[in-house]
Amino acid sequence: MVAFLTEAWVDALNDAAQRNDALQQACAALDLSVEQEVAGGPNGDFRYHVSFDHGSVQVAMGAADKPGVRFSQDYETALSIAQGGISAQRAFMTGRLRVGGDLSAVVECVALFEQLSDVFGSVRTDLDA
Repeated sequence: MVAFLTEAWVDALNDAAQRNDALQQACAALDLSVEQEVAGGPNGDFRYHVSFDHGSVQVAMGAADKPGVRFSQDYETALSIAQGGISAQRAFMTGRLRVGGDLSAVVECVALFEQLSDVFGSVRTDLDA
């Protein structure tokens, strides 16, 4: 089991992304960093980012150097999304997930974000909240 919003969890997400050839191919033409900020977690606020760099995907701790897109949410929303209880789209539509930065990139990358969510599914099943 991997504890949610920990360095080990980010490492598990990164490992899942690194092992998925289809994900690497899907972002071959993309140069985008997506930052996630979760407020009010058990250990305080937490920030990590996903970088898509022309066929390479990396998940890392902390803020992105130049995030193209930023997602922010409270801990309860982040946990529900991570556990598959609510989709990110539904959280956005209900105001629980806020999006900043280049919104056109979000629209253009919807299919890629869905694929990323599927790739992270293996980590979701091992999640210890």
